[in-house]
Amino acid sequence: MQHTHNITLPEQTLALLNTYLSQAISHAGKPLTIDPAVLAYRWVADASNINGGHLEPITMDITGATAIQLSDLLGIERQKQRLINNTRQFLQGLPANHVLMTGTRGGGKSSLVRALLSQFATDGLRLIEVARMDLSALDKIRQAVSALPEHANVRYVVYCDDLAFDKQDESYRALKSVLDGSLSSEQDKLLVYATSNRRHLLPQLMKDNRDIYNGQTDEVNPYETIDETVSLSDRFGIWLSFQPMTQDTYVSIARYYVHKLSNSHLSDSRGATTINLANMNEEITNNAIRFASERGGRSGRVAYQFARDWVGKIGLTQLG
Repeated sequence: MQHTHNITLPEQTLALLNTYLSQAISHAGKPLTIDPAVLAYRWVADASNINGGHLEPITMDITGATAIQLSDLLGIERQKQRLINNTRQFLQGLPANHVLMTGTRGGGKSSLVRALLSQFATDGLRLIEVARMDLSALDKIRQAVSALPEHANVRYVVYCDDLAFDKQDESYRALKSVLDGSLSSEQDKLLVYATSNRRHLLPQLMKDNRDIYNGQTDEVNPYETIDETVSLSDRFGIWLSFQPMTQDTYVSIARYYVHKLSNSHLSDSRGATTINLANMNEEITNNAIRFASERGGRSGRVAYQFARDWVGKIGLTQLG
């Protein structure tokens, strides 16, 4: 004979469970939708949602003092112009390519994508940020973008920052599927701009090459394994490389940001800068070089961080 046991839960616990289940059912019933008026979204994973997550609007300053403008990004003129041209083609409904930006950290890759939104938001550019661990959501995002009416007149760049995969990571296949969307009309509304510190997003091990050369592999077609490691990068039509910058370029960028931040934070009631920067070039240069040496490298990010540090210290001195 089978016995049943009734468990009585406290009313407070039951109320919490009821609230959670109600919210889960409510979220699960909503298909993924996109509002063309929202300039930027970020994908947020959510296990209670049937879509596996939702698109959360991001507040981005595209015109104010904190906005990143294309003119702020110095020392990367070739990469910047190439990306601008590709984006303009995309917004005009002309053929355009997915873009992979690789190279040194702090070189301006992420800032360049955000600056594009400041420049082209009024032309219909929209941005969706997707983290590497959430790439499985790309197909749902692609479907939501494809479902937008033509009169919406917007196009989306899916931005994936700091991409890299190991051999056990299968999430790259979702990205591969979207990159192959060039075979359909979906690419008319959606492109992928990705950044990485390495050009080959999947690792290609010396051991793989050595085993094939020595015949020490059980695979029938071992070179297909090697091809797989490079084929993901090959699906990006444009590769942009960001190299470590020279000291002269770094110093020029540091001076630029010192002037810009001084105008914002060291100005009097008439808007005039309260320090004579023209007489401080040598001091700024020496301090910028020392700052980079302490940080272990030169980049646009380090130049900006130096400028914030230097202008902030001057501001404190003026306050007494």
